[in-house]
Amino acid sequence: MSENRPFVLTLAGMDPSGGAGILADIKTFEQHKVYGLSVNTADTLQTEQSFLEIHWADMDFVLRSLTNLFEVYEIKAMKIGIVPSLEYLQKVLNTVRSTSESVKIVWDPVLRSSTGFNFVTSDNVQFLERILEKTDLITPNYNELDALSNKHTYEEKIAFLSQKCPLLLKGGHHPKQKGTDFLYTNQKEIVLKPAIHDPVEKHGSGCVLAASIVSHLALGDELVAACRKAKNYVENFLTSNSSLLGYHHV
Repeated sequence: MSENRPFVLTLAGMDPSGGAGILADIKTFEQHKVYGLSVNTADTLQTEQSFLEIHWADMDFVLRSLTNLFEVYEIKAMKIGIVPSLEYLQKVLNTVRSTSESVKIVWDPVLRSSTGFNFVTSDNVQFLERILEKTDLITPNYNELDALSNKHTYEEKIAFLSQKCPLLLKGGHHPKQKGTDFLYTNQKEIVLKPAIHDPVEKHGSGCVLAASIVSHLALGDELVAACRKAKNYVENFLTSNSSLLGYHHV
């Protein structure tokens, strides 16, 4: 076991291209000098350009895997990626919180792939409030924000979600200020402006951002600092090359 690096955990899917999901998270963890653990929620048939098929992992096996890891390792922070439903996610959170009240949990609500494949449908939104109460940060983009709440305006959606837990609204799909993120915490809005302009789109950039936040939280940073540092990391990722598959470097 590692004696120097804090343990972090990703609960996410397997992307064979390595651009998103567990593989992208582990690459990010390693660059941040934290020790990455993982639980696989799904096997996928995809590349950075297409999403064809998904096979969900057995829920009981996932829950037992989580229990086993939390019993063995002192996990400081955890990232949650794709899950088949919010009911499934609630059971994951109940399991985690029954073994650790202190672990920081970041939920990246991947509701559909960039190629249009839907993961979580709106019929499970009844579980959302209980999920948010057990989560330390959610990191939706504008499309995911829209799907997570049936409120009419963005302002109403943000107010509804952020009163339960902090919310980092990613700016990749911002209608007017592309690349500007907004962190809502303690009834405050913190603007995180981009340091780069016209970045190259990258498969899995949302996964990388959330994994970077988790890493910084495990290393002891407060939430605002963790989000700022993670934004810097993902911007380096976005500018690493001209393809859809980014390179990881500090």
